[in-house]
Amino acid sequence: MRFSGLAAPGWLVFAAVVGALSIGYVWVLRLRRKYTLRFTNLELLETVAPTRPSWSRHIPPALLLVGLLLLTVALAGPLAQTRVPRNRATVILAIDVSLSMRATDVPPSRLAAAQAGAKTFADNLTPGINLGLEAFAGTASMLVSPVTDHTATDNALDHLQLAERTATGEAIFSALQAIDTLAGVLGGGSTPPPARIVLESDGKQTVPADLNDPRGAFTAARLAKEHNVPISTISFGTTHGAIDLNGSHIPVPVDDESLRRIAELSGGSFFTATNADELQASYQNLQQQIGYETHLGDASRPWLILGSILIAAAAGTALVLHQRLP
Repeated sequence: MRFSGLAAPGWLVFAAVVGALSIGYVWVLRLRRKYTLRFTNLELLETVAPTRPSWSRHIPPALLLVGLLLLTVALAGPLAQTRVPRNRATVILAIDVSLSMRATDVPPSRLAAAQAGAKTFADNLTPGINLGLEAFAGTASMLVSPVTDHTATDNALDHLQLAERTATGEAIFSALQAIDTLAGVLGGGSTPPPARIVLESDGKQTVPADLNDPRGAFTAARLAKEHNVPISTISFGTTHGAIDLNGSHIPVPVDDESLRRIAELSGGSFFTATNADELQASYQNLQQQIGYETHLGDASRPWLILGSILIAAAAGTALVLHQRLP
């Protein structure tokens, strides 16, 4: 059994008592043997008791001592890390709907695959989390304010519309504003609910051109870091993606570097996905990160149960083998 610490380690001193009982048991056995050899007529003993005592006589004491040792661990209060669903958190899902998402290098298209992946994410996200949906191209639009009813996000994902340009910085600023607004409405607690932005895009920011501009993505990522809101970015697409626009064949290769940098600056995670399966895996990873939190809790119950079972087994075997309790 694995545990991460003890709530009351002082109780482990009781293990010394168990050790003393073990030593005492062995000492009594040897003392009894010496006494028998010293005062018994060996020829008469061979006649009356030709067989030696069975080793099974040691089973009840052994079970009792091991059971006491397990109960000692239970008394010490073992602690273990457990994952529990979050019931107080905010997630903004930001989807790039720039024209490059029309590319079919990820069939049937980047946008259609992104919609399917985002729906799976929303459906599997812990119900207590407030989930919002944002679409961004040249501007950012909050399609669904963060709510615990994730079906609203599912429905909105079906109606995403492509548009020109990519304003990644505006998407982050807008998401941060929505998070702050919800925190003000919810209130309660000494700290605002934990929040995260999940940003899926296939290309580099185009407006403004400089990512370090006051409204640029890197500036927004640094602000997210200050607000303790990590941004998990998913770079979605391939290097050979292309679209046909006004009769021209325009390459739209995925841009990993800027999205990786956004995640680094904000303290978030970076994922790459070149197909629908990899996108689903990225969302599943995020769902586990976001939907659950780790707590250090009491893990004494298994030790208590097993110790009690062994002590009961010691009593049972003693009654069966020797018609008395150990």
